[in-house]
Amino acid sequence: MHILLVEDDAMLGQAVALGLNDRGFNVAWVQTGAAAISALQHHAYQAMILDLGLPDLEGSRVLINCRKRGLRLPILILTARDNSHEIVQQLDNGADDYLTKPFDLNELGARLRALIRRQQGHTSATLSLGELQLNTETRVVQLQQQPISLSRREFELLKALILQPGRVHSRDQLEASLFDQDTDIESNALEVHVSNLRKKLGNKEWIETIRGIGYRLKQPGQGAQ
Repeated sequence: MHILLVEDDAMLGQAVALGLNDRGFNVAWVQTGAAAISALQHHAYQAMILDLGLPDLEGSRVLINCRKRGLRLPILILTARDNSHEIVQQLDNGADDYLTKPFDLNELGARLRALIRRQQGHTSATLSLGELQLNTETRVVQLQQQPISLSRREFELLKALILQPGRVHSRDQLEASLFDQDTDIESNALEVHVSNLRKKLGNKEWIETIRGIGYRLKQPGQGAQ
């Protein structure tokens, strides 16, 4: 899950980025409103964490700019301002959630997962296809009620595929789900993770290769969903 964090406090920003990375998110961190607007123009994120008290322009202006441009990504306001008028104003401006400082990183992670699930049309943390289940909160994967141990990138790959089973995911889309923006990606890295995931699922038919395009997830023995 690629998250844009907009926070000018260096110590807090670093702590949040590291904490969310440890909880399965890929976090891009910027410290100004202008940098946030630029990042949103050049990259796709699944959610944004936005501080209001930025050094160059108010976070509320970044929020309004996003909504005027038609960006639909979930936006969570993270700020020390806790009066009800401020909360109502930012929700009316287009924010999806609001969390005041100080806060608990586990709660922040849970709120982000919930926002992203709703954006993708899911209300439960458990995603399933046939007897294959993946829980985005506990990060437990089960096949026929038996747990499967996956690496972090294998889990992210399966999650990207199971969110939209039957859909063909391009190579670029899947690489964006697995790797940070600044990561040097080896040419066969995606294929290696796909191969490893197929082995752990016990049947290579779970992940179908669409030559020249990408991959899709489907139940073995069945056509595309």
